[in-house]
Amino acid sequence: MAEPSAIDRPQRFPPQIKFLAWNEACERFSYYGVTSVLTIHMVRNLLLRESSAEAAYHLFGTAVYLTPLLGAWVADRFWGRYRTVFWLSFAYVLGHATIAAFESPAGLFAGLALIAVGAGGIKPCAAAFVGDQFTRENRGLLKKVYDLYYWMINLGSTVGTLAIPLLLDRVGPRVAFGLPGLAMAVALLVFWLGRRRYRYLAPSGPRPHGFLAVVRDALAARGAPAAPGAGLLSRAATRHPPEAIAGARAVLGVCGIFAPIVGFWALFFQYGSSWVLQAERMDREVLGLHLASSQVSFLNSIFVMALIPLFAGGLYPWLERRGVQVTALRKMGAGMFVTVLSFVAAWLVEHALEAGIPVSVAWQVPQYLFVSMGEVLVSVTALEFAYTQAPPTMKSTIMGLWYFAIGLGNFVTALVSAANRFHGTAYFAFFAWLMLGCALWYVAVARRYRGADWPVAGEEAA
Repeated sequence: MAEPSAIDRPQRFPPQIKFLAWNEACERFSYYGVTSVLTIHMVRNLLLRESSAEAAYHLFGTAVYLTPLLGAWVADRFWGRYRTVFWLSFAYVLGHATIAAFESPAGLFAGLALIAVGAGGIKPCAAAFVGDQFTRENRGLLKKVYDLYYWMINLGSTVGTLAIPLLLDRVGPRVAFGLPGLAMAVALLVFWLGRRRYRYLAPSGPRPHGFLAVVRDALAARGAPAAPGAGLLSRAATRHPPEAIAGARAVLGVCGIFAPIVGFWALFFQYGSSWVLQAERMDREVLGLHLASSQVSFLNSIFVMALIPLFAGGLYPWLERRGVQVTALRKMGAGMFVTVLSFVAAWLVEHALEAGIPVSVAWQVPQYLFVSMGEVLVSVTALEFAYTQAPPTMKSTIMGLWYFAIGLGNFVTALVSAANRFHGTAYFAFFAWLMLGCALWYVAVARRYRGADWPVAGEEAA
């Protein structure tokens, strides 16, 4: 009987993907384990005001998602993605150890700073390194692998969000922050174990035709005429090759898509701050179990793990069979509008609390469902979008820009919390209107976006 051809043979993920998937699950356990109790720890144990704790929580999130720009630059130009993830993971482990060892505001903030440095290397590089394991022959599996990758993220965050609040309440901060550090050490070990199987792409080294060089020279030549219909970047064509101009234009196009999504992230991470504090004032007895307020956010991970296969295996094919083209841009747009509903639901819960109505924490289920739907549509899709729309030499950088958008969203929330101008229902109404405005902005930008079809990077890599 004849062997099936390579074309007929079902495609499978590269075997090294399992190391990257479990590395991500352990790292997400450590991160979400800490963030699930961070706000409550600052309020209960460090005696910070609620508004100050919320601001500190989101400033930490800002740092975690802004440092990837530097990590991406180091990876793309000098170290490569593997070495950047490996070495900066040690800062991550040390950050957890610092928080566990020093139970004080100074110890907490020093540890969080180290975690932010570690995240700067891991976040833009780990997701791009997953994409690097695929060649032209199995590139069609990218969409599926990022579904798996995101599923593993939420597996780790679910376990961390359920376990760490219990440890904080029953054992104390030292163990509650120490266990995530151990999980991060395991993540580093798993990543290292796959080192002989990975597909490595060499860093580009210093690039005279990089994105910043093209933009700089285009601005410097602002008196020169631009080519008809080619945009302002064409002014740099005398100093840079056409592929460099095209790459810079692609980066700016992707930034245009990411800009309104900042509003999504300004809402999303509030499940770890304002939603936790809202749950603190609710009846948390559910089916005979008493939930800690910081445990309720496990609903997000549970919903995401259920929705990823439901959407990928059910909803998207169903829409395609009915003639609806399911593109990355459309999925992200739908997610933006769905997320508006999450804060409308949170506003209704807050309204009931202010009216003195006894409210079960089960009333928070709709807001978690809507924000989880938004996450699957926006964030899962964006990983694939960012990788495929990036020029071959800028994969980590584009991922870094995606995380930069997340950091800006956290910064917006930190500013609103620190200003302390909105309270109760007005707070949730403000963010609902903000999200609606950003969703409409996104639609206007996405309509003008023209996608890129870049060749697979590093085909020559071993």
